[in-house]
Order: sequence, then C-alpha cells, then structure tokens
Amino acid sequence: MSGMLDVVFVGHFARDRLVIGGVAEAASGGGVYYGAMAARRMGYSVAVVTKLHPDDFSFLDEMRREGIVVHAAPAPETTGIENVYPDRTMDRRICRPLGFAGPFAIAEIPRLAARVTVITPLMAGEVSAEIVRLLASRGPIGLDVQGFARVRDGQTLVTRDWPGRTRDLAGVTYLKADDAEAEVLTGLTDLRKAAQAFADLGPREVVLTHAGGVLAFAAGKFSEARFTPREILGRTGRGDTTFATYVAARLDADPEYACRLAAAVVSLKMEHPGPYRFTRVEAERRMAG
Repeated sequence: MSGMLDVVFVGHFARDRLVIGGVAEAASGGGVYYGAMAARRMGYSVAVVTKLHPDDFSFLDEMRREGIVVHAAPAPETTGIENVYPDRTMDRRICRPLGFAGPFAIAEIPRLAARVTVITPLMAGEVSAEIVRLLASRGPIGLDVQGFARVRDGQTLVTRDWPGRTRDLAGVTYLKADDAEAEVLTGLTDLRKAAQAFADLGPREVVLTHAGGVLAFAAGKFSEARFTPREILGRTGRGDTTFATYVAARLDADPEYACRLAAAVVSLKMEHPGPYRFTRVEAERRMAG
C-alpha cells in the first residue's frame, strides 16, 4: 500500500489469556489488533506499528490478510494480559500482566503518511511522551489513556493517575477513556463533566466508554449511543473497537454519526469472540434498527 494511509495504529500486539467463567483460552489482543481490524472493515486504509517476540510474528498474518500493513519490531518477549471474567455476563474483569515487549524506541516508529495516528498502548511504559509529541508533530493523533494510566500493582494491572498528563494531552486530537479511568483521572463520576474536564486539558474530542455505551464530546456538543448486543461473547476489545471506529469515521463524518457507528460496530463485535468481522453495511443496518 503506497501513498496516504487513513489510520495508523501504534501499540503492542498481545497474546492474551481469556478466562471466562473458569474456562481459559489463548487469543490475539491489543488495541492495535482490535482497532485495526475494525477500521479496516469500515473500508479505511490501515497500518499497524507494533513490537513483539519474533516467534509470534506469524500471528500478525491475520491482519495482513485483511489488507492491513504491518510494521513489526522484534522484542525480547510478547506483551500479554490475562483477562479474568468471573462470570459470563463479562461485566467485571481482573487484568494480570503476562509479558511486556518493552518501550518503543523512536527508531521503531516509521514515518508513515496518515490522516490520523491512533496511539493505543496496553499499559504504562509502552509509549513515551517523546513519541506522543513526535507523532503529534506529524498530524492528528488519537490517544487511549489506558496506555499511560494502567500500571502494574503486584500481579494485577490497575488504573492510576499519571503525572505528565497535562503536558501529554496538550497535542491530542482524540482522547479515549472508560468510565473507571475517567473517575481516577478527573475525580468525576458524571461522564459529561469528566469529558469536559479532559477537553480542558487540550484534546479536541473526547470519547468515553462504559458498560452501556459510548459518549463523545466534540465542539462543545455531546453525542451518545448505546451498545445493543443480543448476547455478550466478546467483551475484550470493546473500548479499542469503539475508539478506532469513532476516529476512523470522523475522517469523513460528523461526531454524532461516528458515535452511533462505533456503538453499532461494538454491539455486533461483542456478540462474537474476537475482533469485528462484519461489514460497514451490517453496522449501519444495526444503527438503523
């Protein structure tokens, strides 16, 4: 693929372990995986910048078969997270780190021409503030706070405030957080007030996810849409899919449409394990229904 890309995703690809109701299985994961697959299925040209152990490079072929351009750097180990869902409602989960591919070096970030770059790390220490500023200097960026506020605490991953957020968010175009992250980082449980608090730090648009749906704040206006899965079999990657779909859709549509499309895509995605595997037409049909 040559010329201008629509969306580039930057972050660790993961080999995860999902434990649902006591039953364990291995799965591909990471914001770059769930996000890139969704954006590509929406019809956008997509590239991924990632790093992982060379023994796991073959797992990237799934994205290549979708037409996604993959730039992978070698790492001593592949990042992984164990997501434990105590029951099949999948409303709650416990996250445990299994591996960490290490921080990106600037030399591992190729200069790709893109309409937007989405920085979607899995945990703190993956993408530095220097790389955030570098990518922001090249064009619009989206940033998931998960990769800066999610830290190791013993054998689990927890959300904590991060000291440099005021500086790091200044050049961000699109910001994403979930309701728990928003409460930790803003001290607010009201999502609309939390979105405004994030926007005050510099991001032009804020996307907040919660169990029931998605809230977007752009140009002083709110958009909301509910998730409508008929059953939940694929909870992991919900936020990644939401953010990727919203940011990609904003390349050619208004915030309200992008918000509604993101909710529809995620609703379909959650009805099946793994990433979004349907078409844009099917997502728009869910929007209309």
